[in-house]
Amino acid sequence: MKIGFVSLGCSKNLVNTEVMLKILSDCGYEITPDDTEADIVVINTCGFIQSAKEEAIENILDVAWLKTHGKLRGIVVCGCLSERYREEIFKEMPEVDALLGTGSYHKIAEAAGAVARGEKYASFEEKECAPLGGDRVLTTPEYTAYLKVAEGCDNRCTYCAIPLIRGRMRSRPMEDIVAEAKNLEALGVRELNLIAQDTSRYGLDLYGKYSLPELVQRICRETSIPWIRLLYLYPDKITDELIAEIRDNERVCKYVDLPVQHISDRVLRAMNRHGGGALIRSVIEKLRREIPDLTLRTTVIAGFPGETEEEFEELCAFVKETKFDRFGAFAYSAEEGTAAAAFEGQLDEQQKQDRCDALMRIQLAVSEELLKKKIGAKIEVLCEGFDAASGVYFGRSRADAPDVDGKVYFTAEKKIAEGRFVQVEVTEALDYDLFGRALEGVQ
Repeated sequence: MKIGFVSLGCSKNLVNTEVMLKILSDCGYEITPDDTEADIVVINTCGFIQSAKEEAIENILDVAWLKTHGKLRGIVVCGCLSERYREEIFKEMPEVDALLGTGSYHKIAEAAGAVARGEKYASFEEKECAPLGGDRVLTTPEYTAYLKVAEGCDNRCTYCAIPLIRGRMRSRPMEDIVAEAKNLEALGVRELNLIAQDTSRYGLDLYGKYSLPELVQRICRETSIPWIRLLYLYPDKITDELIAEIRDNERVCKYVDLPVQHISDRVLRAMNRHGGGALIRSVIEKLRREIPDLTLRTTVIAGFPGETEEEFEELCAFVKETKFDRFGAFAYSAEEGTAAAAFEGQLDEQQKQDRCDALMRIQLAVSEELLKKKIGAKIEVLCEGFDAASGVYFGRSRADAPDVDGKVYFTAEKKIAEGRFVQVEVTEALDYDLFGRALEGVQ
């Protein structure tokens, strides 16, 4: 029996997809990339914000078309959308045959078996009881992988539904994470991206202290993976020990993804963010002082309930003056079950989007300015492929996280394989990307 997969949402969701692929493969199912050839399609959904929910529903309906116009026998929906709207999905989307909550993705083989027999199936086990980690089939290129170090979140930001969907934070034991890192290295991984909802909080629940620096040290002792990237580090949990590890460990990318969300003290309090604008500014100043070659990424929310024109202008000024290397702005989405959804002062959708667009225009100018300074620099690039249409290679530097940041495009006199490192001299700066030429010495 052939099973197709659709994986939506964040990298953390992708890891769950990869675990499910391994479970099904071990049970004898054939995985197909072509949904039209599948007997069953599994859709691992995101339900974090409204746009993600709409994307998930569209994918379910698109796949459902194959039940009447193709050979498809059943649809399994799992992930965040199924966790949040378990009753509504079965009621309003009869095309769906099985539902798995976020605590039940390890039940994928049971769900597939039931669907194959023509039965309806649902499993919603306690989120905090779901297994952490597990063997998986990589869907990323063989040279790069995500490694999830924890599940859930304890921060309770008023706009965020993640604690409702994923439960409380649960850190994986170091031994399990290190063992998986060694397995990934054996598969050819040369870039390891450590992820969690709040990676900087890793270990507090398990060891009684922030343990990310120790985890990184153990991974580095037991593997030789050359690039290790730490994603989603919260401002209030940036310790001196963590800064030192990023600064002094040559294999750790000098890259910090620091989601600040806003800079107004009042808005930050309303968001239930830990620490105000002064703390955010202080942490940024310290990071840049201690790590001179740092690449700093952040995300902000535009149009939070009650955000005044003055508070929005304060945010704009902060983005201009701080000059983040990488930046994302998102329009506030009122999510059911979150505290902020009931706040007064909800802004209309157009106003939220206008503010989001204004922030991105600011960042475009910042990005152009910063990237122009890279012209003439020689940087190490992980080659990701060759664009035959334009005749150039493309890849990423240590300053570019997968899926969210720009690319480095370059020419080369010799053929360069995917997953190899190459020195590139930057000759041109684009809006969010760089262009250059490969130098001798492919690694």
